[in-house]
Amino acid sequence: MFMNASACSQMIEKYILPTMVLTLGLQACSPADPSMTLEIPKEGFEVVQHIPEDQTGRKGNALYIEPRAITEEEFNTQELSTYIDSMYAVMVRTAGVGIASNQLGKRLQIFMIEAKPSNPRYQVLGPVEKQVFINPVITKTSKARKNFWHGCLSADGENRGNVATYEWIEYRCRNEKGEVQTGRLEGFAAVIFQHEFRHMLGGTYLDHAKHFLPKEELDLQLDSGELPFFEIASDTLPLLIDGYKVGETIEEYHSRIGNHT
Repeated sequence: MFMNASACSQMIEKYILPTMVLTLGLQACSPADPSMTLEIPKEGFEVVQHIPEDQTGRKGNALYIEPRAITEEEFNTQELSTYIDSMYAVMVRTAGVGIASNQLGKRLQIFMIEAKPSNPRYQVLGPVEKQVFINPVITKTSKARKNFWHGCLSADGENRGNVATYEWIEYRCRNEKGEVQTGRLEGFAAVIFQHEFRHMLGGTYLDHAKHFLPKEELDLQLDSGELPFFEIASDTLPLLIDGYKVGETIEEYHSRIGNHT
């Protein structure tokens, strides 16, 4: 059937345009992906656990998907402040020394570090001041690397893994108010930063370490001096943030490796 121009115009006005408006309205009102928002779940946060490469569910695991940057509109808001406070509460409750947003199922470029003097797990390494890093970039690193046996809140019940991290790093990030922050971290603080930065890149130490030990056995060997601990590492020890190019943003990294969404 063929229509003349007038009839066609009337049909568009009567049927097609309202349908287009309704469709666009539904799209505009569709709920955002909750993993990409600052909204805190009603049931509270639970720590997301690592899923091995050969198991199902890894593709949809927030630990392995690119986190988005915090936007200008979100800085210096009560919503962001409350979200960061909630992250901190989980870190303290679980006796962690660092936590990244995607460990809580939220694909956001936020992580924090802190090692209190009273933390029984890491007293030997000394305290680390509480710091929050938003949209972080590593701008410079040492040539030397140190070994460290990592555990993780997202690797509950897993063996510790030995990987290398840079002896020191320099960084650029934003704080809660949106102000640009730069600094340098050494020692244990640098280790924790790189551990959490690994989460921003995707994954955990379990994806990179080649040598693993149960915590109890590791503690005995460290106490006896049988194993080196926090010493200069050889080039053969896997680097925890391997693949990252110093100076690139999280978005640039994921785009380069083809893991962006």
